[in-house]
Amino acid sequence: MADIKTDVVVIGTGPGGEGAAMQLSKGGRKVVVVEDSGRIGGNCTHRGTIPSKALRYSIYQLTEVLKFDLLKNVRVNIDVSMASLRRSADSIIKKQEDMRLNFYRRNDVELIMGSAHFIEPHVIEVDAGQTIEAENVVIATGSRPFRPKDVDFSHPRIFDSDKILELRQTPHSITIYGAGVIGCEYASMFRNLEIKVNLVNSRSHLLDFLDDEISDALSYHMRERGMVIRHDEVYEKIDGQDDGVILHLQSGKQLKTDILLWAVGRTGNSDRLGLDVLGVEPDSRGYIPVNPHFQTSSPHVYAVGDVIGFPSLASAAYTQGRAAGLHILGAAEEQCQLLGLIPTGIYTSPEISSVGRTEKELTEAKIPYEVGHTQFKSLARAQITGRTAGMLKLLFHRETLEILGVHCFGPNASEIVHIGQAIMAQKGSGNSLLYFINTTFNYPTMAEAYRVAALNGYNRLF
Repeated sequence: MADIKTDVVVIGTGPGGEGAAMQLSKGGRKVVVVEDSGRIGGNCTHRGTIPSKALRYSIYQLTEVLKFDLLKNVRVNIDVSMASLRRSADSIIKKQEDMRLNFYRRNDVELIMGSAHFIEPHVIEVDAGQTIEAENVVIATGSRPFRPKDVDFSHPRIFDSDKILELRQTPHSITIYGAGVIGCEYASMFRNLEIKVNLVNSRSHLLDFLDDEISDALSYHMRERGMVIRHDEVYEKIDGQDDGVILHLQSGKQLKTDILLWAVGRTGNSDRLGLDVLGVEPDSRGYIPVNPHFQTSSPHVYAVGDVIGFPSLASAAYTQGRAAGLHILGAAEEQCQLLGLIPTGIYTSPEISSVGRTEKELTEAKIPYEVGHTQFKSLARAQITGRTAGMLKLLFHRETLEILGVHCFGPNASEIVHIGQAIMAQKGSGNSLLYFINTTFNYPTMAEAYRVAALNGYNRLF
């Protein structure tokens, strides 16, 4: 006999768990949420999105201040230690945690702190004591940095994406092994502090899931900022020393820098859940396979967020959590609408954001499309702010003028992309290049880039 009986147990309080819990509670289900860290918000709030983006903004503020002409003639002492830059995130994390705790309280969701694992298909045990029986379970346990056994992460100069947030002193140089989203974001942050950056990529292009032109633009901009990017390189060993770290590559190269950041992939937090009771088998990286409704091979158990792998975005995790909740509630049609257009946001400098399909995908699908461009350097708002690096790219159907993809590289790209996303979500003639051509945009704004890109593309048709 279980200690608690409920409709749904949600394991984890990150974006995926929160999305599921809120959706289910508002749908009239009794929900119990289990969190093993003792803190609300998951990796997103405490080790990932919030602290890293707060650090990024602190670095941006510092670099903008140092650009002022007035300061060129004034002696200014600024403490740029990583500890002081990181400090600004602490108050934000506390606000986020308090806000999310209030969400659970207002929606009558019971919170239990402890580690959860299955002891029966419908029964969860928390910390070898309390048992909870539920009709459905949503796993939203997130992920952690992948740590190969031959890399000594206890060394004070070798970091992963969790440990790097504890860096106290600002190094003079860094090697980042891994050029995925996390590697590229941290490469931008460190380079903005004028730190020498080696970015080592085991693939032939940066972020190859992006549109090729956007990926090329990022690579060009990084090199222009002084980063050294090395493609198609694989590590042989990592040698941590008293005065630095040497990365030995299989090509024979040796890169020595003050510190090294290991940024090669993540591992799903599925290993302590007792999934063998369900017959659910994670893959080699700990990710849990799910169907389009986020059900595991045991249909009453769902998994959402980073524990299922790509795209591993906080925004996507929250949407997936809501979608799983809707499926449990029997609202399959509403679930399909929710999962339509999920944008990608990458917080490099400048930012990258996209929604819809890439040129490569459209070409492979044999869809006749055309391209419209805006270079930010031609926009008055960009010229006024001095932030002219970047572009907006629209992909649209040559015959129907339907918007098929929006790709943005530049300042505030993660905000700008939502204008295109909103139009793409319209049905029928509402999704048309003509919307951008015929709409009056405030001037000067960055949003005006849509009109310029639409006219640029439309002119290609004649």
